[in-house]
Amino acid sequence: MKNVLVLCTGNSCRSQIAEGYLRYFAGNKANVYSAGIETHGVNPKAIQVMAEDGIDISHHTSNNVDEYIDVPFDYVITVCDNAKENCPYFPTTAERFHQNFPDPAKATGNIEQVLNEFRNVRDMIKVYSKEFVDQYL
Repeated sequence: MKNVLVLCTGNSCRSQIAEGYLRYFAGNKANVYSAGIETHGVNPKAIQVMAEDGIDISHHTSNNVDEYIDVPFDYVITVCDNAKENCPYFPTTAERFHQNFPDPAKATGNIEQVLNEFRNVRDMIKVYSKEFVDQYL
């Protein structure tokens, strides 16, 4: 079984969404974790838009990358430029991947406009996650 870590700045939106989809698409082929270089708590809007697509991430927690220092990861995926550029030294032999997604938490406008940005980012991450699982798991 492969170990996959999804890394973001605050482990609140993008990495949480990616963890949800990677778990869904990988099934029993991988242990999927997500973490941040900081912890900001799981964003309720991320939980909401994932639920709209049938994925429950309400039980996820926001974790710091240091919590997984002893996990032998096969793959580490950074989902934002900030995490890629500012991640503290993380000793791993894992193959690294990077795909920058817009931060939906920075969306502005009325609630529907903000939720639509969350949905757009969710859909981008869904496609990436499916392709990652198909290719590497």
